[in-house]
Amino acid sequence: MRRPSAILLCALFTAVMFPALAQNPYLPLWEHIPDGEPHVFEDPDRPGCYRVYVYGSHDNLITEYCGRDQVVWSAPVDDLTAWRLDGVIFEHEGNVLYAPDVCEVKDPVTGKKTYYLYPNNQNNMGMIARSDRPDGPFRPCNLKEGRPWETYGVTGFDPAVLVDDDGRVYAYWGFGHSFAAEMDPATMCTVKPGTEIVDGMVSGHQEPGIFRFFEASSIRKIGDKYVFIYSRVTEDGEFGLGSTNGTLAYAYGDHPLGPFTYGGTIIDARARETDEAGNPVFTTIPNGNTHGSLAEIGGKWYVFYHRHTGTDEYSRQAMVAPVSVSYEEGPGGRVSISEGEYTSEGFRTEGLDPLTRWSAGIACWTTGPEPARQEWPKVYYPGSHVAVQREVGLDHNPVINNTDGSIVGYRYFNFDAVDGPATLCLEIVPEGVDGSIEIMADSPWESRGGMKLGGVAVSAASPKQLTTLKVPVPAVAGLSGKHALYLVFNADKPAASLCELHYLQFMPGIR
Repeated sequence: MRRPSAILLCALFTAVMFPALAQNPYLPLWEHIPDGEPHVFEDPDRPGCYRVYVYGSHDNLITEYCGRDQVVWSAPVDDLTAWRLDGVIFEHEGNVLYAPDVCEVKDPVTGKKTYYLYPNNQNNMGMIARSDRPDGPFRPCNLKEGRPWETYGVTGFDPAVLVDDDGRVYAYWGFGHSFAAEMDPATMCTVKPGTEIVDGMVSGHQEPGIFRFFEASSIRKIGDKYVFIYSRVTEDGEFGLGSTNGTLAYAYGDHPLGPFTYGGTIIDARARETDEAGNPVFTTIPNGNTHGSLAEIGGKWYVFYHRHTGTDEYSRQAMVAPVSVSYEEGPGGRVSISEGEYTSEGFRTEGLDPLTRWSAGIACWTTGPEPARQEWPKVYYPGSHVAVQREVGLDHNPVINNTDGSIVGYRYFNFDAVDGPATLCLEIVPEGVDGSIEIMADSPWESRGGMKLGGVAVSAASPKQLTTLKVPVPAVAGLSGKHALYLVFNADKPAASLCELHYLQFMPGIR
């Protein structure tokens, strides 16, 4: 029996299904699971059926990274709208637990499966834990005899583990400097006798070389290639923007311990775009980190990563984007992975249903009249951003600080569901400022191909309570397929927020 959780959300929702989730963020908006490592394992309760399990940190300490427990969410591979909270899988004496990884070991004789969790326990860096199930619970299995508060093993920060097709085991870790080693399968945490740790598998961000490794080690085998995924520090000016550790990059090779060839960027968690003048900009919170990996689910490849919400770095949410993956077999063969797009779609790659009532917090574009800037330890936001919301069961984040010139965008809606003219319902809380909201399709700017669908005034005299604005948008009758939607805010007081944005939904006909 699973032990009871000390955390309210797991006490309420252990093994509960959350249907109709799949957009970004793809877990409920009250949940904060960064550093997601996705793995497809057989469902122990339904032999022959498979689920994707996402293991990550748990941002519930509010004022610092991560938490003192780790939970797992899972969904059947054939229904990525049916995410289930499987509950707390690991806790250890109140220690803070950072980004984990999990691997499966199958006994070649009996076929029995054992799962090893590398929880990144900050007090015992090399800790591992074991379970007979992918959803735990996991128990530490490398505590020192006679000194159970200590562990033996070599893995360090942000561990990643690969069990190769031949049963050999490899581990990867590091912060600013990368390490890797072949592990002893008898312990799963010590270096295989006769081998040594690879010190500097790829170059660190302060070392010569293109890799610029920072943290977030992850490893995948794709065909006969080994693909190393990690958080990369971009050089100042790269992509036309400042330096960041908010991108996931990849490298590949013919051997699990290298040498590796740099591949490129898989996702930029700053939502890199261009402004009206064509200049590179980020269109979401630019500070903080990202961490994630790749998974093939149902014949499609996805990159899993996280975004930041609020005005701190400690409220991260799980995100996903489709990518294309190809490789050339044989020595020296190339691995090509496309860069994922930062969208509101998540797994709903056919586009969101515009006739559904959506939380404003699924926005994938939140900008102000000028770029956000770092003022350590905080970031200054001159415009729109997604607010933090932690009320368990309330699947909603408002978008706040919608000042003059702010833009909130959603990519993409599929307007095949709308037959004829429509009305856009915006649920807002006015904030005592006169202004308006322009509704744009495809781009926030007509000069860049945007199409104005309509607009609505907001009065300073309006009560400061949840109010529904009904905006006629007859022009949507001419739209089909996928289109982006942008809300452009105008306010008479430049530094003041026009309103909080809570929900949006298209309704058929003019109302």
